[in-house]
Amino acid sequence: MNGNAWYQLEAEQVFETLATGKTGLTSDEARARLEKYGYNELTFKKQNPFIRFLLQFHNPLIYILLAAALICALLSTVWGEDMWNEVWIILLVVIVNTILGFVQEGRAEAALEALRRMMVSECSVLRDGMEKTILARELVPGDIVLLNSGDKVAADLRLFYTKNLAADEASLTGDSVPVEKHVEAIPRPDLSPGDQSCMAFSGTFITRGSARGVVVATGERTEFGKIAELVKETARVITPLQRKLADFSRFLAFAILALAAVNFILAIVFGYSATYSFLASVALAVAAIPEMLPPLVTVLLALAATAMAHRKALVRKLPAAETLGSATVICSDKTGTLTKNQMTVVRIYCSGKDYHVTGVGYDPKGSFLFGNTEVIAAYSDGALVETLKAGYFCNDAILVKDEEGHKIMGDPTEGALVVSAAKAGITEKLSRLDTIPFEPEQQYMATLHEGEEDNLLYVKGSPERVLQMCQQQFFNDGIEPLRGEEILTKVHEMANEALRVLGMAYKFVPKEKKTLTGEDLHGLIFLGLQGMIDPPREEAIEAIGKCTRAGIKVVMITGDHPQTARAIANQLEMDADRVLTGEELSRMTDSELYEVVDAVSVYARVAPEHKFRITTQLQQRGHIVAVTGDGVNDAPALKAADIGIAMGITGTEVSKEASDMVLTDDNFATIVNAVEEGRHALTNLEKAILYTLPTNGGQALLIAGAILLAPFVPLFAVALPMAPIHILWVNMADSAFLTMPLILERKEKGLLRRPPRDPKEKIANRLFFERVGLVSAVMAAWGFLVYHVFGAPALSSPVDTLRITQAQTAAFMAVIWVHLGYILTARSVMRSAFTFSPFSNKWILAGMAITLVCQLAITYVPAFQSLFRTAAFPTEWWLLIVLGFVPGFFIVELEKFVRVRLQKGRKR
Repeated sequence: MNGNAWYQLEAEQVFETLATGKTGLTSDEARARLEKYGYNELTFKKQNPFIRFLLQFHNPLIYILLAAALICALLSTVWGEDMWNEVWIILLVVIVNTILGFVQEGRAEAALEALRRMMVSECSVLRDGMEKTILARELVPGDIVLLNSGDKVAADLRLFYTKNLAADEASLTGDSVPVEKHVEAIPRPDLSPGDQSCMAFSGTFITRGSARGVVVATGERTEFGKIAELVKETARVITPLQRKLADFSRFLAFAILALAAVNFILAIVFGYSATYSFLASVALAVAAIPEMLPPLVTVLLALAATAMAHRKALVRKLPAAETLGSATVICSDKTGTLTKNQMTVVRIYCSGKDYHVTGVGYDPKGSFLFGNTEVIAAYSDGALVETLKAGYFCNDAILVKDEEGHKIMGDPTEGALVVSAAKAGITEKLSRLDTIPFEPEQQYMATLHEGEEDNLLYVKGSPERVLQMCQQQFFNDGIEPLRGEEILTKVHEMANEALRVLGMAYKFVPKEKKTLTGEDLHGLIFLGLQGMIDPPREEAIEAIGKCTRAGIKVVMITGDHPQTARAIANQLEMDADRVLTGEELSRMTDSELYEVVDAVSVYARVAPEHKFRITTQLQQRGHIVAVTGDGVNDAPALKAADIGIAMGITGTEVSKEASDMVLTDDNFATIVNAVEEGRHALTNLEKAILYTLPTNGGQALLIAGAILLAPFVPLFAVALPMAPIHILWVNMADSAFLTMPLILERKEKGLLRRPPRDPKEKIANRLFFERVGLVSAVMAAWGFLVYHVFGAPALSSPVDTLRITQAQTAAFMAVIWVHLGYILTARSVMRSAFTFSPFSNKWILAGMAITLVCQLAITYVPAFQSLFRTAAFPTEWWLLIVLGFVPGFFIVELEKFVRVRLQKGRKR
């Protein structure tokens, strides 16, 4: 049978289908079924850790790094260049990146392991007609399981007996309050688990009452098991940055190999020896490989993750720090994320008046408004005070305060009544004599309290049920006949606002009355109504507004009823014109959902597979999707999303293990703050790439240009403008001392007023080619100029090798000065450097100073001269060298000016 249809069958049909009875299976039958169905546990295959480790090397950037290390080793071994330090540094970078990837890849298995740990170890069953305690893994379909308050359910059960039963299914369905359970079949197809009230699901908790149920599914066939299967089957999504870097790395690898091959062929054609041609081509490849790009990206993402942590968003997987900045859709839970997950009384009706209650959550701060006038409840309105007292006294919840704030011990609905009373200063309890506890069948709770002259009986419950017990109504002017129709009109009005409504009533009983029975509950005096809801977070409303301005669509996915979802969505100023329910989603094919998914912002009564399908169809639409979740049911969607966001306070271990990011405050506004940090990281990454790649491009042009021009410029046939050791030093020092400070650049204004970046846009776009090409050309041209001006006189016979080395050192220094000019304007991709203070990023100034000190040491300190193959040059050479700062700065400033003007012209 379809595992989703047991709730549609009457209990007797279930017994018949499973060939069992209310006394359970015999031991022999259970053993036979154990062989047929297998153990009640989740199993999965673990991938060989060594294979997982090797797979981390399957990455174009890693190939480039390994190629750089191999080339450096060849230079050291074959041609005597002492570059072993560079080899070890590059290999260290590869190992660090590989270990990070290996650790992150293990998260999926950790999520499955967390799911497995949620399985129950033991449970009570009927076997051989007797109650027995067995290992939960030995449960089989047909077993009869006994449930009591506090138990965790060990398998999926069709209930056939319940007494005052409620289950906490938050980890499975997302429902914020315990769900009442009964035994009646529900003849409706395609219901989500949250609507299957005659079922108890594996991994959920019994919060109240007792029950018996027949096992209908075990292990991977349970709702938990289906989630585990989805987690296993769902491939980890490659982030936009990972996709772009992979494409970019493939492009670089192809371009570098092609350029080196062309360079080698041209050198042979021009008559150079094969050895010289190969050495020059190797030097060109070393110049073009951005070996510091992977660690730069890692550092940038780590900085973004640190900034997000300061704003209460913990990044578990570094690429997520960037992905959130690219998000186009955020699919959010309602309870606890968009709302506070703290039921709050917001409306009270009594004595013919409507009152609005301010304050949100369990903090007992707030006031009572009649119209726009604040009411001092303890003095101004006796009916209001008595209504609040009834909710407070007829109540088992307790309001407590610790270092984290106010909390409720007990049922959230009762907690809301305690808090509303506390806002009026009602905090002292009356001595309680007896209680009739709430039961779903009777829909009320009654308490008896000791009074001074007479004892007091209070009742709260379903308004319709409470009204049946009442004959009169409390008004400020006295007791009057009950106005039942008027009260029911108010009940429907509050219900249409998605409020949970409770009625309050009381009566005096004789002093000698010490116990309660159902026969005492008549002739009551109706006091009033209290309407409550889990209210939206005030900061969530502002955050959703920011998302709208930032071009990010917010989608609410909740297990609550459609009416409640629509009411909350309206308060959050979301588009709630259409609400799709779980039933409707179950009837839709993926193609049908694909057609409507862009037009729907609110989903209600969803099952785990629905959230997963919504996520994947949004991705099919080309969206970068962030998904929030706190329950076990959210794990598949969290893993499938471009970025999964778990809740740190209410989140289950499973959801955290499946996520990329964890919110420490469970607040939607924190997601928006993290989006801003992600966009900041993206912007700084773009700056870093546009600054770093001209280093490689300029030096590659120097080498390739020297080969091409050698037949016409004799100096280039004697020696290249820069030695390979110079090239590697520039690549590494430039990244460490200049690019690293650049990624510390402060946030630009208006990051959340820009649309999300196109996820399909490549790193190597038009701006990249134009900016990198321009700066590379400037860098190469200035290197050629300095090398030729100072090196040409060395060609007299015999060749002055010292002057050649001095000229190479001068070209080496000139390239650095072009970098120093470019770094000052590279702080913004489009804005002129004259629009911000040069002192606003002191790290860059410090990096420039360190770079100059290092260059002077390399030039003038004998030990470094030997290591870097440099020589001190005449002082008068410095003027031409330092002038390289000017084109490095002003040519890019001019390019920005022209680009901005052209963009403005196109907009007109």
